[in-house]
Amino acid sequence: MSTKRQDYISWDEYFMGVAMLSGMRSKDPNTQVGACIVSDKHKILSMGYNGFPTGCSDDDFPWVREGDDNKYFYSTHSELNAILNYRGGSLEGSTIYVTLFPCNECAKAIIQCGIREVVYDSDKYASTPGVIASKKMLRAAGVTLRHYEHTNREVKLSL
Repeated sequence: MSTKRQDYISWDEYFMGVAMLSGMRSKDPNTQVGACIVSDKHKILSMGYNGFPTGCSDDDFPWVREGDDNKYFYSTHSELNAILNYRGGSLEGSTIYVTLFPCNECAKAIIQCGIREVVYDSDKYASTPGVIASKKMLRAAGVTLRHYEHTNREVKLSL
């Protein structure tokens, strides 16, 4: 009888890795964020990254952060994209892995669709009003918040 391999990646490493890889699809020159929604049975339900809505060319809309016509009017965050990309029915009881803690607008969508846990990597905007409001709403709604614990495992993809 052979012994199984012991150095396989954990579920958290796997799903956060998928979220990170999804974020690499973003064409935003400043911030690339990815999300991966997972069932309680460890099945990937949906993924998303920050970008413009379908049909809105990323060559025709602005990527700048300042001014009267900036990316914030047009871009959709990774969490909302992952929620909207799902075509399988209910997301009730699922977990979302995100590379950046969700803003208040995404928190509303997370709560409303029934996601029960948020596993996040970076929380670099923790002191901003939007993220403070996000955490307040998520906690009030009973959503579990969990910071992703890095293992410092190096994973190399050769494409």
